[in-house]
Amino acid sequence: MATLLRIDSSASGDNSKSRQLADAFVAQWVAKNPEGKVVTRDVNANPLPHFTSETLGALFTQEEDRTAEQQAIVAIGDELIEELEAADVVAISAPIYNFSIPSTLKSYFDYVARAGRTFKYTETGPVGLVNKDAYVFSASGSFLENTPYDHQLPYVKTFLNFIGLTVKDSFVAGGQAMGPDGEKAFTDAKEKIAAAV
Repeated sequence: MATLLRIDSSASGDNSKSRQLADAFVAQWVAKNPEGKVVTRDVNANPLPHFTSETLGALFTQEEDRTAEQQAIVAIGDELIEELEAADVVAISAPIYNFSIPSTLKSYFDYVARAGRTFKYTETGPVGLVNKDAYVFSASGSFLENTPYDHQLPYVKTFLNFIGLTVKDSFVAGGQAMGPDGEKAFTDAKEKIAAAV
């Protein structure tokens, strides 16, 4: 049975255009994988703690020496990584907030980036260990894709590649605060999803 891990991060709830694009993708994936399982991780509804000195201290303390508090901190990342490892494909929806991703999604990335588990260092550089396909769904108020102001999609792709996730495709709806042009961009993105899945 195939498993799709869906990660949502928009603060706009059902009004989120990035979520709506992911909805379209998931619906088609389920239609093609009727026995498949969809696991949803909403980092807006259930935000993760931000990385602090306590987080790093827990991760760099030997397992047998960790306090109960440190064990609880490490367990957060363990759960997320196990969920990621159990998936066959990953779908990430993210708006652009202030030229980049929501801080809630950044926290998720911080927790799943773990040396020796999701990536490793080699003599020729870091190597990702997750080895799965991923799809990214993005929306923004203006048209930022392929401009110097887009620090979202390039960053997401770089990070996912770093841990071994291959971005098979990305679907972008820019201009969502710009009337008809934004509506057309959203429609075009949904049509692209329909053709790709």
